[in-house]
Amino acid sequence: EVQLVESGGGLVQAGGSLRLSCAASGFTFDDYAIGWFRQAPGKEREGVSCISSSDGSTYYADSVKGRFTISSDNAKNTVYLQMNSLKPEDTAVYYCAAVEGSSTVVAPLGEYEYDRWGQGTQVTVSS
Repeated sequence: EVQLVESGGGLVQAGGSLRLSCAASGFTFDDYAIGWFRQAPGKEREGVSCISSSDGSTYYADSVKGRFTISSDNAKNTVYLQMNSLKPEDTAVYYCAAVEGSSTVVAPLGEYEYDRWGQGTQVTVSS
C-alpha cells in the first residue's frame, strides 16, 4: 500500500522552529518529486516547497524562502521540511505529496502535478 505519513507538526511561538517529516511506504524515492503544501482555514491549498529525489533540485514559495529548508533522505524514504523563523501566517495544515518522474514535473509547486498525498499535520504559530 502506498502511503505518505507526515509528522512533526505542533504549536510554536512566532520566531520558533519545527521540522516536519514525510515518510513514504509502498514505493521508493528513486525518481520522485516530493512536495510540501499547506492549507490555512478559509484559504486554498498552496505549494510551499518541493524536492527532486533524483537530482536534489529544490523549489520554494517566495513566502518561505530563506526560512524553510527541504531535504531528502532517500535511504529512509523520508523528506523533511525544516521551518525556522515561523510566523503566525505559517499556521496551516501541512501536507506532503509525491509524483513519480520528477523530470516531467512542469510546476513543482502545483498541487495538480501530484498523485499521492498524506493526511496532513497541523502547524500552529502563536503571536
